[in-house]
Amino acid sequence: MVYVKEIENYLSEILPGLGVNKQRELTRLIYEIAKRDKKTPPEILPTEKNLNFERAKKILLQKRYPRAFGIAPKNAFYLPKLELDPSQRADLTVRPFYPKQVYIESAVQDTPLAARARQMFPKAHFEIIEKKQLVGSENFSRRTETLLIHKEQYDFVKPCPCSQGSACCGYNLINLGFGCRFECEYCFLQQYQNLHAILLPANVQDFLTKIDGVNWRKGPFDRPRIGSGEFTDSLVFDELTRYTQDIVPFFRARAHLQFEFKTTSTCIDGLLRAGGAENVVVSWSVNAPQFIEQVEHFTPDLTARLQAAAEVARAGYRLGFHFDPVVPFDGWKEAYTQAAQQIAQSVSVDKVAWISVGLLRFSRELKKAVENRFPENTILDGEFLLEFDGKMRYPQALREEVYAYFVPLLRKLFPHTHVYICMEDPAVVKPYL
Repeated sequence: MVYVKEIENYLSEILPGLGVNKQRELTRLIYEIAKRDKKTPPEILPTEKNLNFERAKKILLQKRYPRAFGIAPKNAFYLPKLELDPSQRADLTVRPFYPKQVYIESAVQDTPLAARARQMFPKAHFEIIEKKQLVGSENFSRRTETLLIHKEQYDFVKPCPCSQGSACCGYNLINLGFGCRFECEYCFLQQYQNLHAILLPANVQDFLTKIDGVNWRKGPFDRPRIGSGEFTDSLVFDELTRYTQDIVPFFRARAHLQFEFKTTSTCIDGLLRAGGAENVVVSWSVNAPQFIEQVEHFTPDLTARLQAAAEVARAGYRLGFHFDPVVPFDGWKEAYTQAAQQIAQSVSVDKVAWISVGLLRFSRELKKAVENRFPENTILDGEFLLEFDGKMRYPQALREEVYAYFVPLLRKLFPHTHVYICMEDPAVVKPYL
């Protein structure tokens, strides 16, 4: 473990009189290199005659960004102040989902969802509230301790908010829930969710009544695609919500639309009870097995996900897979090739409606959240730069290298499947359209 104070003291010794901003930048660079390479500050920035800030920064940038240095513009290197808070460390103790407090809006206190919550969590403290309010802990890691069952009033359907300037796939969203019980190190909710609780709407029928009146975007698909997996996992709470029992028959009767349940879980009992539908796609977030084990905490492994996928395909659903986020670690070609081959061997390729590919990208705010919650993470060790949409991304040449290898491979393994690149620079996507 590299201690920030150790870095600051070392910099004060070899470069006395540094201003606050210069100290901040060099501290950040040494910290990231030390974490990645397991080296001490003197090994990273040895003392030398006439060393100054400009020389020190150049040395450190070359070591931290060996691929991008000399190519990327100076303003692409994001070097915020290092602010580590041990109290924010993620709790990775394995435990079932069992909230301590359950808040129920009075308007939905007599709904089946509220009744199931009382039945499933009899030891929880229940409280009736008049309207949605700020509840839960200040610590994101404790969000599953609080459940809020509410009546959604406004946020029913909307287009997917793609990154500004990125290629858009025309996805449409209904936000059936907010929050997740998994602990994926890259999850944007760590930075985005300001109400640290699990929110579940009890009025799913109100969402469905809005569907027929919407002028949906179709994108590159044969029918408009609507999904519920933006702010939560579509299925992880289905034993409680039973949204599948309403959604599947609703869309089964509307063949001109298609609905996607996007999940990392194996919670498929509700889908099996609801019966299959050709225009309902159940998609899984997938990755290299070692990445799942190291980064996607509490989630089922790849084999378990594919067993669930094969089962819902036999029940009459189509499948989708999302290789997102792809992380080009050492040996990534072999690892992702084997993962793709495992999918092709585990399910009927003719049942796979679409596969997306997207390299890891994130907001600059998420970077601080990840390094606080997962201080031993390796996903931030890559050469992330501020890119065209203001997000942190790998250098464009590396992204193009990954797509050039992986997209043709997937199209060969799944010849009848729509394989597309998600939320990427249109210039990078263009060769694959």
